[in-house]
Amino acid sequence: MHRFTITLKSPIPYHAPSSQSHPIFPHNPRLTQSQSYPILAPICTRAHSVFNSTRGLDISAPKHTSNSNSNAINGSVHDLKSKSVGVKDIDVATLGNLCVDIVLNVPKLPPPDVHDRKAYMDRLSASPPDKQYWEAGGNCNMAIAAARLGLHCIAIGHVGNEVYGQFLVDVLHDEGIGMVGMCENTNVESASASYETLLCWVLVDSLQRHGFCSRADFSKDPAFSWMSKLSEQVKTAIKQSKILFCNGYGFDELPPGVIVSAVEYAVEVGTALFFDPGPRGKSLSAGTPEERGALSQLLRMSDVLLLTSDEAESLTGIENPISAGQELLKQGVHTKWVIVKMGPRGSILITRSSISCAPAFKVNVIDTVGCGDSFVAAIAYGFIHNMPAVNTLAIANAVGGATAMGCGAGRNVATLEKVIELMKASNLNEDDEFLDELLDENLDVQAIKSLSKLVINGSENQPNCVSLQKVVSELLPKLKLTQLQKKVPC
Repeated sequence: MHRFTITLKSPIPYHAPSSQSHPIFPHNPRLTQSQSYPILAPICTRAHSVFNSTRGLDISAPKHTSNSNSNAINGSVHDLKSKSVGVKDIDVATLGNLCVDIVLNVPKLPPPDVHDRKAYMDRLSASPPDKQYWEAGGNCNMAIAAARLGLHCIAIGHVGNEVYGQFLVDVLHDEGIGMVGMCENTNVESASASYETLLCWVLVDSLQRHGFCSRADFSKDPAFSWMSKLSEQVKTAIKQSKILFCNGYGFDELPPGVIVSAVEYAVEVGTALFFDPGPRGKSLSAGTPEERGALSQLLRMSDVLLLTSDEAESLTGIENPISAGQELLKQGVHTKWVIVKMGPRGSILITRSSISCAPAFKVNVIDTVGCGDSFVAAIAYGFIHNMPAVNTLAIANAVGGATAMGCGAGRNVATLEKVIELMKASNLNEDDEFLDELLDENLDVQAIKSLSKLVINGSENQPNCVSLQKVVSELLPKLKLTQLQKKVPC
């Protein structure tokens, strides 16, 4: 829910969302503002239809054809064949962080006083704004981006029995994503605020500054603090999934104990954990004992960690993103990949024996909202399909960049067509000087690879360049096959 918009007229590299924003309300990292310079209006809409669907009682999404191996995730990285966990026919499950973003133009941003701010939000919430201003937010972004890559996805979380909850379920259904509810008590009163769908108000003033707020910002407890354990249905969903994705904003909804239970169960049943702490990582590391314990558990037990360079430094105290990634690997029990997102400078994937780097693609940036979530979806795609690290980074940079070329998140994240178009253009933002600086330190690794238009064999502590043309020629047939399969009626 922490996000900002950058809109420029000239082609610039894709820039993933940064945690370095200027707060309107400095004590809460989720209430922020940023300056943007749009060439489009701040509110982007897309026509959609609403269908009735069963809410969160069954795992019910259209099956996507996948080339993944149901017994092994990323062979050399995470082999599941040694565990008797049954068939994992779901590619990705997201945990919590299901919200509706409501984007509105306002005369001025919310007042600084917490009580006035709460009254301001209550006035906004009194009646639902027109649906043209609604969009799926939070982990819906990642799930939609992953589904568009052909992955079979489900969203585990809670939505209320009101118009906003139905809207989220319908959006997910339209994208082929199943919903697994976390509320076992079907007798709760729908009017109870603690059971309502979480809304994030995205407010844009006349100067194009943005403010964000939700009811979770006005309570020390998570929005769904009534949750105490995982249902059997949720456990089944985790067990049947190859990947369980968690992010830092999940703590705004779910109690730390519930998140820890999901982590422990995923480890028990051989489901790979992906964790992106986001800007909440810093506040969680200084939070309650329960929050600190849950954060530590996620950092230690996750198979894949995804962070910006600022977030990696915040958690380790190490400025060099590669060295920070190596430190997180040392601290981890199950950690196999640490991926550092560096915006216009691309991304880095660090393992215990190798470093892989990929520059960003140059794109016309319209809106960076949802870029990081889309990036994660493509990393999951590469992980499941056992792709080389450089290939995985290349497609992740392309998906993130394609999202930046659109307006807003939710249903506006990258389409497969845009990703293919961007990869065909193959316009990289290479910065050899920056890469040399990162690799200048004494890095104890066996292999360093970098995506490049040129093919050069590297010397000690210098990368072997992997041809962009070769990587694109390997990725495009897979993406085009998925594109074809999506066009064929089931």
